[in-house]
Amino acid sequence: MNLPFLHKKRRSTPPLLIAGSFLFTIAVGTVLLKLPAATTVPITWTDAMFTAASATTVTGLSVFDIASTLTLFGELVLLALIQIGGVGLMAFAVAVLILLGRKVGMKNRLFLQESFSQQSIGGTVKFLRSIFAFVFITEGIAFVLLSIVWVPKFGWTHGLYYSLFHVVSAFNNAGFSLFPDNLIGFAGDWPVTLIISSLFIIGGLGFTVVLDLLTVRRPRSWSLHTKMMVYGTLLMNAATMVIWFLLEFQNAKTIGGMPVGDQLLTSYFQAVTPRTAGFNMVPIGEMTDSSMLLTLVLMFIGGGSASTASGIKLTTFLVIVLSTIAYFRGTSEPHLFNRTIKTEIIVRSLAIAAISSMVVFLAVFLLTVTEPFGFMPLMMETVSAFGTVGLSVGITGDLSPAGEWIISLVMFLGRIGPLTLFFLLIRQKKETFRYTYDRVHTG
Repeated sequence: MNLPFLHKKRRSTPPLLIAGSFLFTIAVGTVLLKLPAATTVPITWTDAMFTAASATTVTGLSVFDIASTLTLFGELVLLALIQIGGVGLMAFAVAVLILLGRKVGMKNRLFLQESFSQQSIGGTVKFLRSIFAFVFITEGIAFVLLSIVWVPKFGWTHGLYYSLFHVVSAFNNAGFSLFPDNLIGFAGDWPVTLIISSLFIIGGLGFTVVLDLLTVRRPRSWSLHTKMMVYGTLLMNAATMVIWFLLEFQNAKTIGGMPVGDQLLTSYFQAVTPRTAGFNMVPIGEMTDSSMLLTLVLMFIGGGSASTASGIKLTTFLVIVLSTIAYFRGTSEPHLFNRTIKTEIIVRSLAIAAISSMVVFLAVFLLTVTEPFGFMPLMMETVSAFGTVGLSVGITGDLSPAGEWIISLVMFLGRIGPLTLFFLLIRQKKETFRYTYDRVHTG
């Protein structure tokens, strides 16, 4: 299966395939959302593009209320964009080839290797089958569980539909909701909180990690990447939950008036949702500045590689921290779980963090020129877009057309990843010589 923008073989590199597939999906989604059948009131092309980009990049930012502005057809288009954006258009295209019994060529295998961070081409088709099986089985189980909760509350039709929409949105870390206040009305609701949060945590771990957990039973035999993701996620979620609770338990505008049990549950949800999920159970704009700063850091870090999450990725952050500790200890390379992290991975992690920081800085700078809002709201909007999180203090609907284009570009760059952007812009070449070393003073 070939897409229109993939005809020139010399340009069909994996990074271009990734970027092109997302752009193609956004373009198609924009056209579909602009159709009269998709909305209850006319929307501009810019709004349609922004919404399509937000769904395809599984961000969740929206310039209008989804439930009141989109028709059933529009919501289904949005849902399709979320599902395709979470797994990847080219992955779906290869899956269609498999279903049709067609041979999967080397170019598509290279793409799958790049998209899902596989170390070798061998087994990529089998890996893709496992991914789709896991995605639909997980979403199916969660759909049944959430339906049990919501059908008695909303009736069969709305209960089933709400469950389907929010399950797909949660697993793909999109954060779109059909409720005007997102999930604020469900703060303290244990079943909804645990089902939704479990979905976006699993989706944010990364397909490689999940399949490793399912196939390798003994934790001692997990790969280093899996160990870092699992233990890092558990540690970060626990620590941020405690910190967020301590920062907000006296804030009457968020969790201050709740019973202690509900405070802890909501603190847990708000601590894990910035890792690119985008759902919220408290008004984001009412949080303390400290909580907002914590949320900014979590959104920038993001989830796992080859997942439905974005950001610089948790493993990237951990590698940088471990490398810094190793430097102060006087060791050349960091060690973890009796394994050594290569210098190449360290440099790659630093490059990811540097490029990501520059993208965020430039976007915030441009927004301060085009938008009338303060620094913190614009910073929140930008980092949320880059991490494809979807959390906002409420300024998304008031962005100027220029602001919408800037945020859309940031969402796109955040989803394809900073290194994909780098490889698109820079043509790599192997050095055939080396200059003499010299000293540069730093710090």
